[in-house]
Amino acid sequence: MLHVKVFLPSSRCEKLSLPQSSKVGDLRILAQKSFAQGFLRLVTAKGDVLTDPLESLQAVGLQNGDHLSAIVCQTKVTATSAAFALWCSGGNRIITWGNPKFGGDSSAVKDLRGVQTVQGTAMFKAVNDFILGGAFAAILADGSLVTWGNPDSGGDSSAVQDRIRNVQKVLATVVAFAAILADRSVVTWGIPEWGNPGSIEIQNRLGTAQQVQATAGAFASMHVDGSVVTWGDPEAGGNSSQLEDQLLRAQQVQATVGAFAAILENGSVITWGKATFGGDSSQIQHQLHSVQRIQATQGAFAAILADGSVLTWGGQEYGGDSSAVQSQLGNVQQLEATAVAFAAILAEGSVVTWGGPVFGGDSSKVQHQLRNVQQVRSTQGAFAATLADGSVISWGASAFGGDSSKVQHQLKNVQQVQATQGAFAAIVADGSVVTWGDPDAGGDSSEVQDQLMHL
Repeated sequence: MLHVKVFLPSSRCEKLSLPQSSKVGDLRILAQKSFAQGFLRLVTAKGDVLTDPLESLQAVGLQNGDHLSAIVCQTKVTATSAAFALWCSGGNRIITWGNPKFGGDSSAVKDLRGVQTVQGTAMFKAVNDFILGGAFAAILADGSLVTWGNPDSGGDSSAVQDRIRNVQKVLATVVAFAAILADRSVVTWGIPEWGNPGSIEIQNRLGTAQQVQATAGAFASMHVDGSVVTWGDPEAGGNSSQLEDQLLRAQQVQATVGAFAAILENGSVITWGKATFGGDSSQIQHQLHSVQRIQATQGAFAAILADGSVLTWGGQEYGGDSSAVQSQLGNVQQLEATAVAFAAILAEGSVVTWGGPVFGGDSSKVQHQLRNVQQVRSTQGAFAATLADGSVISWGASAFGGDSSKVQHQLKNVQQVQATQGAFAAIVADGSVVTWGDPDAGGDSSEVQDQLMHL
């Protein structure tokens, strides 16, 4: 047996023992489990980083009694509508799985140097809607950018590659990207009529964009100065010119399939777009003050007020009517939504749901387990709640990840949960990844489990 000591920067030490024939990957996994940390990079006393998980410990020169340092890597996972991407901040690899057409296959992306962030195209809140596209864009340490996934929705950036330099931020619509460069200029690519603004005026203003939201056919970008710029189908919210004098100092913008809602600096809310999808909030406008946050389903909005109460409007079948649970909606801290249902986390850690019962609006079967909830994530038809003890409870439509019973024994010490339209992915403290839900949307990660040790 080989006996070594591994130290964290905090000086915490673990004595590890494993067979002499073991590989670097074996030592890394043992260290991750011992420290209950996600992904670790191991560094020898000589300063050599052990990067190849398949290299033997003998080949790298490790001997009994050697000391190593363990550097904790910040691991992140993001998603498109049907694929996941996992990476370590500053690392040189990205692991993807799910539908290959929507970003699940990143084999063409090579020679990565210092991945800083990965952005996926936005998801469209519609249970039965055709998934229009899915692509990823990754910013590297030198400010360059690589893309993959559906070429028609931004996965192919070859036409603008010579202009993508010194990238600071990437914004995404449903099927298009906008890269903001260091000089605040903007480069866009993807499907023009679905979010690649043709107007030079709009493109110039995108340089100060902080957020982009999308309805079924229109887009709204919120900028540093709080202004809001819209483009696309006017009937779906693409023309806000009549509200230009009112849309000042916006703090947040949210979207349903056919309407937008913006919180202004004074806590009031302005809505526009199709009335049946939440574009008309006139009946409760006098109550929409001191609004802190807005969440949206496919056809309704829900707003958290400063006193922790919640107001809803829009299509009743989409969660726009919360009257049945209104008395329970006090001290709300967080709102999450599927396509047709809402979930509210209360201050004491319980959860209240309403809207389409099949798609997450009915949580009665798991209500007794929903205690000390820290966070809730959603697919288009199911919710997953992370509890204080690191376990996860899911409910809603099984086809969308509402049933996690097959992986429940693995859902311990969960650090992070992310979702596509139909599947969930949980990062566990020991560095493993647990997935469930629609296999075609990333619910099956079995083919990449062996790759996780290569990060």
